[in-house]
Amino acid sequence: MKICRQCILPENFPHVTIDEKGICNFCREYKGRKALERLKKKYRKKISALIAAKRDKGEYDLLMCYSGGKDSTYALELLKKRYKLRILAVSIDNGFVPPRTYINIRNVVEKLGVDHIFFKPRFDVLRRVFRASMGKCIYPPKTLERASTICTSCMAFIKYIAIKTAIEKEIPLIAFGWSPGQAPVTSSILEIEPGMLKSMESALRRPLFKVCGHEIDPYFLNERHYRLPEKFPVFIHPLALIDYNEKRILSRIKHLGWRRPYGVELNATNCYLNPFADEAHINMHNFHPYLSEIANFVREGYMTRAEGLRHIPFKKNPKIVRLAKKKLGL
Repeated sequence: MKICRQCILPENFPHVTIDEKGICNFCREYKGRKALERLKKKYRKKISALIAAKRDKGEYDLLMCYSGGKDSTYALELLKKRYKLRILAVSIDNGFVPPRTYINIRNVVEKLGVDHIFFKPRFDVLRRVFRASMGKCIYPPKTLERASTICTSCMAFIKYIAIKTAIEKEIPLIAFGWSPGQAPVTSSILEIEPGMLKSMESALRRPLFKVCGHEIDPYFLNERHYRLPEKFPVFIHPLALIDYNEKRILSRIKHLGWRRPYGVELNATNCYLNPFADEAHINMHNFHPYLSEIANFVREGYMTRAEGLRHIPFKKNPKIVRLAKKKLGL
């Protein structure tokens, strides 16, 4: 199989073409680091203006989707210390949170002085959803370019629980700890009107309804939320605007009491389901679900190509995979 000589995308990744020089179409279209830095500068001004306009509108300025992983921890500190925001952090327990992650979350929110909520959806519902997601892609094919189907299911719960909470608590901003490889600079600010969000939600909700019926209703928006367009939050992704350095981030968040949990990979430092989800995706599609994110890191100079290849291991920790399978009843 051909693999791009500049990034790490293989020829079997969706929409990839590799030319006679061994370069993929995404690398050929990349405009370079200087253009990227100019774009970052432009969006830093935009995000500062947005925060100034949304600040002090209610009890909280921002809802942070806080997974307890390295990236969301760094993003939380950035938003608290650089932008001086009043933050409500919300963590979703999918049933596969490592014990150390609970400690990390408590240490971080206490150190930063941030209010925090844990939300735990019913595990019998999550188990059915995750099992239905492991054998086939139940969502539009485009989702396969960003994550495994299991992770897409999990993110659907996280995203819409967060939006629902922000609307009900009248919080004007929502932030995620998505890395620059997951959310490009142009996505660092996303103002989505309710009609578009409803369409996006429906694409995720319909397959889940087939699995669990109305038992998924508490985790998604309903018509009363869509009748409040003025309450809809704006999405921000602050890590898209920084000079991302994984080693520096890991070193930085230690002072908040964050430690890497046993057995997790650096792609997902907060979840024991992730290695199994990756394995199921690789077995089904023959490419790693984090390829796009890591390829972007390599292309934009945040990682060397060798580092990028090490970030997409096909062999998973068998102990963690067995743990996930046992909890899923497999």
